[in-house]
Amino acid sequence: MFREGEIEGVVIKEFMAYSDSRGWLSELFRQDELLGGFEPQMGYLSVTYPNVTRGPHEHTEQADYFCFLGNFKLYLWDNRKASPTYMNKKIIQTAERLIVIVPPGIVHAYKNVGQTDSMVLNFPDRLYAGWGRKDKVDEVRYENDPESPFKVEE
Repeated sequence: MFREGEIEGVVIKEFMAYSDSRGWLSELFRQDELLGGFEPQMGYLSVTYPNVTRGPHEHTEQADYFCFLGNFKLYLWDNRKASPTYMNKKIIQTAERLIVIVPPGIVHAYKNVGQTDSMVLNFPDRLYAGWGRKDKVDEVRYENDPESPFKVEE
């Protein structure tokens, strides 16, 4: 159903690590380098255990700004009917450090394919459940739908 290909609006870039005798430091984002008017509204850190998948799900309004630290496979499906890349899918094997901006309407999932716990930081452009956590969560979940066309390879 989906075909392999690029997906309009998805931004993928490595983030640099600056090392010295104490360890390393990476800039995750800078206001002067954010693309397309993207404005983070919150940030969180998650740990994903080896061989565990998060997603697939999508947002109708929210864009995610993921910073992957570890060995992940990221799955993307363009589910935006008005998009020139509608019905494209893309699978990305992350490097040790990779930034990916996922626009609204892109179904996404990721799986830790490494041997150790790995981290993902996210700086989405919407607050989870809105101001004061009083709104409906902007999420369409497909994980438990056996008829879903969004499948993560096992």
